[in-house]
Amino acid sequence: MSSSKYHLAQVNIGRILAPLDDPLMAGFVARLDEINALADGTPGFVWRLQTEEGNATDLRPYDDDRILVNMSVWESLEDLKAYVYKSAHAEVMRQRRQWFEKFEGMYMALWWVKAGHIPTVAEAKRRLEYLSEHGPSAHAFTFKQPFPPPDVAPENFSVTLFDPCPAA
Repeated sequence: MSSSKYHLAQVNIGRILAPLDDPLMAGFVARLDEINALADGTPGFVWRLQTEEGNATDLRPYDDDRILVNMSVWESLEDLKAYVYKSAHAEVMRQRRQWFEKFEGMYMALWWVKAGHIPTVAEAKRRLEYLSEHGPSAHAFTFKQPFPPPDVAPENFSVTLFDPCPAA
């Protein structure tokens, strides 16, 4: 359990190679329920963007309807890193190029939110845009250049070294 009064929000976007009902996307679609359930049961998980059906693939907040958005909130940076890089999610990330184009520009942003705050898609888009325009800062950052929660002094903030993205 995190002792911080802040939780970590994340957004990542990706442009799928084909519509979700295309046979090319079958492997991705087949793993959605499993990977979403894994997130829901992972220590430190707080919330994820989802429809009543339990995933976010029907949400299209960008003009390009092939851009999917994923958002979640975690108790800590370490909790999110464990899920992304040390669980079955990493296997799906390694297969990413089967289903997603190489994205030009920033596709992932992290930021701290007060515990209990659920970020909106509009908020997430703004953080992603800010990161793209200004680079990592306390306002929006990456796994590679993390910033501490507002209630933790930088000298008291320690994270494990960055593990390269399995999709790289």
